[in-house]
Amino acid sequence: MADAHRREWAFVLAATVRVTRDLDAAEEVVQDAYVQALERWARDGVPAKPGAWLTTVARRLALNRLARAKTLATKLPLLLDAPEAEADPLPDDRLRLVFTCCHPALSREAQVALTLRLVCGVATPDVAHAFLVPEATMAARITRAKKKIARARIPYAIPAQEDLPARLDAALSVVYLLYTTGHTAPAGDALVRDELTTRALDLARMLRALLPAAREAAGLLALLLVHEARRETRTDASGRLLRLAEQDRGRWDRALIGEADALIVGALRSAPPGRYVLQAAIAALHAQAPSVAETDWPQILVLYDALLRVWPSAVVALNRAVALAEVEGPDAGLAAVDALEGLDGYRYLHSTRADFLRRLGRHAEADAAYAAALALAENIAERAFLAVELADGA
Repeated sequence: MADAHRREWAFVLAATVRVTRDLDAAEEVVQDAYVQALERWARDGVPAKPGAWLTTVARRLALNRLARAKTLATKLPLLLDAPEAEADPLPDDRLRLVFTCCHPALSREAQVALTLRLVCGVATPDVAHAFLVPEATMAARITRAKKKIARARIPYAIPAQEDLPARLDAALSVVYLLYTTGHTAPAGDALVRDELTTRALDLARMLRALLPAAREAAGLLALLLVHEARRETRTDASGRLLRLAEQDRGRWDRALIGEADALIVGALRSAPPGRYVLQAAIAALHAQAPSVAETDWPQILVLYDALLRVWPSAVVALNRAVALAEVEGPDAGLAAVDALEGLDGYRYLHSTRADFLRRLGRHAEADAAYAAALALAENIAERAFLAVELADGA
């Protein structure tokens, strides 16, 4: 049942919204449909097409609700284009749901919360836990977002062709943020939050399947696949954070890396790459190298230069400085880092700078930089790693 919930929720809710035209009402009847499934499936077994079964029940419940409210006559025109009850919901329904959740009128926090709640079916307490806020705070955030959708009459629709690139970028950004939040948790005991990385990867696969011509959707999926390929090696058995050079490359998932590579090659053939394709290409070069020393750093530096052109960002410039240090030496990397502005509160700026300073033999300055990074880190695994680095230099 849990697997069906995760796999089918977006299908069922998206199809039901077409009947209710109301997110809250759709959520309620879909939840009722899942309750019926718990009872019926326990007795009769899981049907061959659980998504179609749940959609049929949810739509029937929605129609009953409309009838009880004596509004069925006014809603009949909306039902004419609804999917057939016994058929799988149309893929476009899921796209409509994603684009509704990621409408630019909503804040990024609201987009993320709605995507997790509505597209992924994550319970509000779990969404709150994932982002380390009280349940009441997250519930209020989701409620405000839904009210804004209703008040602003945000259409439950795929954007017009001219609006699609910006809206798709918002959707991809939400998925990317979900994954990065789970990949290195901002705080807490665990380095990785599997529930977020799993949801994000599911969404990336869904967007890729629904928009096969969208190169950046392919790029984002490729990027996440490469990160997933080495996820198990980022910490040792005790949970200690491992540098890239310390990770056992023999344990990296070569099937995922190969899948990502095929997506990248296909995306690069069709047109100039965007930010997700370029990030995926950089990650793939790291994954394909036999060791850190044998990494194609000059090519990575070229890719970072291209990434900065399409996505000017101080964080990208910081990552470029790491590649520059491998090509031209730590002094060049340090100069590039020291030229950056606006990252004083970013722990990775200080840890990167500390690494360059230590490689240059400037140990007192390196220790100060590690201490600054440690003061900004809240994740337990990262704090332990930085504490060891600081102690080793003392």
